[in-house]
Amino acid sequence: MLAAFSSASALEKQSAAEYHARRVALGNALHGGVAILFAAEEPVLDFDPYRQDSDFYYLTGWNEPGAALLIVGPTSETEHAAQPAHRREYKEVLFLPTRNLRTEQYTGAKMDATTPGVAHATGVDNVEQMTNLAVDLNKLIGDDRRLAMNIWTQPRAKAADSVLDFTAATLGTTATSAKDVTTLTMPLREVKDAGEIELLKKASTASIAGQRAMMKAVKPGETERTVAGIMTAAWYKEGCERPSYAPIVGTGLNSTTLHYSENSGTIRDGDVVVVDAACEYSMYASDITRTVPANGHFTARQREIYDIVLGAQKAAMDAFVVGKSKINDFSHRDPDTLDAVAFNYINTHGKDLHGHPLGKYWLHGLGHMVGIDVHDPAQYPAVLKPGMVFTIEPGVYIPEEKLGVRIECDFLVLPDGKLLDLNADLPHTADEVEAEMKN
Repeated sequence: MLAAFSSASALEKQSAAEYHARRVALGNALHGGVAILFAAEEPVLDFDPYRQDSDFYYLTGWNEPGAALLIVGPTSETEHAAQPAHRREYKEVLFLPTRNLRTEQYTGAKMDATTPGVAHATGVDNVEQMTNLAVDLNKLIGDDRRLAMNIWTQPRAKAADSVLDFTAATLGTTATSAKDVTTLTMPLREVKDAGEIELLKKASTASIAGQRAMMKAVKPGETERTVAGIMTAAWYKEGCERPSYAPIVGTGLNSTTLHYSENSGTIRDGDVVVVDAACEYSMYASDITRTVPANGHFTARQREIYDIVLGAQKAAMDAFVVGKSKINDFSHRDPDTLDAVAFNYINTHGKDLHGHPLGKYWLHGLGHMVGIDVHDPAQYPAVLKPGMVFTIEPGVYIPEEKLGVRIECDFLVLPDGKLLDLNADLPHTADEVEAEMKN
């Protein structure tokens, strides 16, 4: 019966119990409040493939548009004693929109609350029609008016504003501003469970395949866009659904632009090419950067800068102390940040053409969290703990030499406090890169 509704299970999902545990954790963090999260809307026809809202997917594994999730947080024992009439138990409801059979002729069949087997497919305790959302919320607040001050939802969610306004109107009250639910989901998402780690490893494996294809494709006369396309084809072949972000293939002067993604240039002999490109596997991202010589051989100066950047990455790895080290401090001053370690290495190794230190040519933070989003949410500078996945990506960008070098790998903090390089199978040193391009 469910075969026609393939979009709900097209991705490799974790078990229903794991998504349920995340919803319960969010419910406990509400302290008796209510969270309402909305799925991403259907994209404009024929322009972009559908990608679910990250928090919504993290909590449900549901990959269809137009849904809403209601989580009622249980009241505490203290609240039970003070207000026994307002006692609330944990509750979760997934609201599905009414099917539009005409639209589905273009987008494919969807599920609604009346679809046979929908409860099993969603894994959520209760599944209702979207039209019940306002009714259920109205009843909750009608039973306990204080609840109106403890509602959580995504920031800038127009649907949430509409529901809250309607509820306030029906209850004869003034609509209140909802609290930002992402402040509660962020700490939940920072530490990855075993299932998430496996998906991140698969995203890394697929991304490595794309990077290896790139190393064989780069040569003088080739276009940046062609290289990006070759990588994209490799990712799709490995089962990924999309790039993690717009691929960056920057040659020559373009290698010194951090987020260059136009990919309209032509690779020239003697250039280096910065390639920051990776993919998503079942909603989980990878983020990898390698810098390669256009003709397969680094010049002495290119190799010098490459080795300095590689040395900065290794210095940060060697300095890592679980539970103490932090990332993403743009000031580079906090001695507990790996940013400071890498910056000090770059600033004390090598010079520019004027004899000045290279530190001023590093323009960004050292790393960020990786997960469902390539830049997963975190409170920075973030203290690194077991189960976290993050990047270490130092770089030096010297426009007057048309020379940019960035090296980026994804790291998992293991239970014993050590680091695991998720991209260890990809050529890393200058010699390894040259050997891969030769082969």
